[in-house]
Amino acid sequence: MDAAGRFFHAEGAAGRLPEALIGKTVWEANPVVTALLEAAGALAAQESLEHSYPHCWRCHHPTIFRATEQWFIGMDRNDLRERALDAIKQVKWMPAWGQERISNMIASRPDWCISRQRAWGVPIIVFYCEHCGQPLTDRKILDHVVELFEKETSDVWYDRTAAELAGPEARCTRCGGAEFRKETDIIDVWFESGSSHLAVLTEANGLPWPADLYLEGGDQHRGWFHSSLLVGVGLKGRAPYRMCATHGFTLDEQGRALSKSLGNFIEPQELIKQFGADVVRLWVASVEFTDDIVISPTILTRLSEAYRKLRNTFRYALGNLWDFDPAQDALPTAELLEMDQWMLVRAEQLVRDCRRFYDELAFHRVYRAIYDFSTIDLSALYFDVLKDRLYTTPPRSHGRRSAQTALYRINYALVRLAAPLLSYTAEEVWQHMRKPAGAPSSVHLALFPEPEELTAGLTGKLRDQTQNWERLLGVRDSVLKSLETARQEKTIGAPLEAQVLLRAGPDLYPLLEAYLAELPALFIVSQVAVERAAEGALSVEIGRAAGVKCERCWKYLTDVGANPAWPTICPPCAAAVEEFLKT
Repeated sequence: MDAAGRFFHAEGAAGRLPEALIGKTVWEANPVVTALLEAAGALAAQESLEHSYPHCWRCHHPTIFRATEQWFIGMDRNDLRERALDAIKQVKWMPAWGQERISNMIASRPDWCISRQRAWGVPIIVFYCEHCGQPLTDRKILDHVVELFEKETSDVWYDRTAAELAGPEARCTRCGGAEFRKETDIIDVWFESGSSHLAVLTEANGLPWPADLYLEGGDQHRGWFHSSLLVGVGLKGRAPYRMCATHGFTLDEQGRALSKSLGNFIEPQELIKQFGADVVRLWVASVEFTDDIVISPTILTRLSEAYRKLRNTFRYALGNLWDFDPAQDALPTAELLEMDQWMLVRAEQLVRDCRRFYDELAFHRVYRAIYDFSTIDLSALYFDVLKDRLYTTPPRSHGRRSAQTALYRINYALVRLAAPLLSYTAEEVWQHMRKPAGAPSSVHLALFPEPEELTAGLTGKLRDQTQNWERLLGVRDSVLKSLETARQEKTIGAPLEAQVLLRAGPDLYPLLEAYLAELPALFIVSQVAVERAAEGALSVEIGRAAGVKCERCWKYLTDVGANPAWPTICPPCAAAVEEFLKT
């Protein structure tokens, strides 16, 4: 068959085809062959079969194979195969099984056929002598064509004749002929994509070679990862990447890969219009990307709620830092209240964990760490406890400035940690917050926080002391359960109506006694008393708080109205109001 897929008489063939087949395609010739066999009495049987191979994977039409001349890169020439296998070992693969997978493919693959028979594409720059068919591989002549490509694109190969491209000095090395024809094959597209690092990672682009990371789907171990490796090793002696990460594919609720042909393809623009870009980003970040992942309205709706909680975390911080200038109002770490120091220690660990997770490309662990810290450590605990200090104490009081200092440091670190996951939200927060002198104009130009910046100045003794709050948290959990029981039994309504009596053994009693003044704020109740028990576990008793309700802080206290000028509020609130009036 010729290049058009039609039968012809091959020169030098031992026999000749029947004339009835000449000029026909395979599909046209099939019934002719059957008729010839039948006429000769040689047709034993005839049957039609349906099968899937070989068919074009794009148009799904049946195809045939032709034996043609091709261009190859020899895998065992210059030890390319062995050098490629050695280069694979120098790369970090994620998941780790990627190393074995691509190694097996390199070890068993045949020579690399880099020519394709297409009507479009980047041409293979080779000329053939019209007299003897010898390829013209004179580097000087071929480099001239490359220069033309650089100036006029590869279209010049199709726009000009062979004589114009090769030039008048071109001569065949075998017969000395001066007439040539152009190669009509194009370069394999995998060779093209595998060469992309040579064009991108250049000094002119300000990018070093090799790349830090290549990221693609699992099918690219025989595709882009594969071809890039061979080109890199062949030309530069090593892989063009330091790390390869493999992602999974997106599936629908039935576990089917999203596909236009199946009709289950989802346009990202539609998801963004409905849920917002950051929710879509959060969905991607919340799952292990090396596995196949499912997308559905239910999943995105659930993540929308998670997004709102994260957004509200930043909203709370910004709302309570409106009058806080870090350059003027921040307190040294050693002067912060102990609970604020403790929360900064926890934030320091969050930064340390998230930076490690980012280094490991474990984005789902970054998301989970930030989400848990925001919803559990901050919203459900720290922010709740801080409300009294932030809302009722004088604006410039030590307790309020201590809370704002810790809140500012946490928010400044958290927005930078979350920026890769919540690009738009983080930028919005960045534009509304006060930043240190010299901070970049965009959060995406800022560096990740260093763990030490949250706790700078916290000495070993103070740091050890903050661990007491870990034990107090266990007590708080027991108190909250008892408060909920008392509320259900109608003993109390709101928690501030409660008085808590704690009875603790010798192991816990000294700690509770030392922190007695901090416990009402920690439990968010009006009064706490502590009694020593001879032994046994902690016991919690809930009763109604003594005194009357302060109209300002809503605590029940026995000294409400102690200041005659302010008969309906407690002394701390009266002092706060008087300070407000002075300013």
